[in-house]
Amino acid sequence: MSAGSILRALTPLGWLATGAVALVLGFALLGGLGFRWDPLNLQQKRLAAARSQARDAASSAQAQAEARRIETAGAAAQAKRVDHYQHTTTAVERATATAVAQARSADDADHPLEDRRADRLRGHDDELCRLAPDLDGCAGAADVAGSGEAAVRLGGPAG
Repeated sequence: MSAGSILRALTPLGWLATGAVALVLGFALLGGLGFRWDPLNLQQKRLAAARSQARDAASSAQAQAEARRIETAGAAAQAKRVDHYQHTTTAVERATATAVAQARSADDADHPLEDRRADRLRGHDDELCRLAPDLDGCAGAADVAGSGEAAVRLGGPAG
């Protein structure tokens, strides 16, 4: 059987199948050679969308990196402030402990205060409470007794 006799023997459905195979082979061959048929320009649209997503991702990554840098700087500054507060608190506690120890070991620690001196100290306390009402011993403070310290004794018999 020759090619001519095979072509004459094909039915219309056979011709359709042969044409479809030839078309597919033609598209495959042209596609392999680099030819593209994109009548709706979908390739360019996909490329533009991918570039847009890449730009958005890059700007988002840059914003995230900037946010992390700011957070790190804030954490470092906060650690520095906490450290300074810790040192200040320790220094105040040492000074207070020394002053309390000296006051308790003083010769006149058990003698009552003179009225004039007690009034002057009370005036200083009132001024401090006016400036910072949340201090211990002030009327607005939660712990009025102030860490269990005894109240100032006014002039009169020691008891």
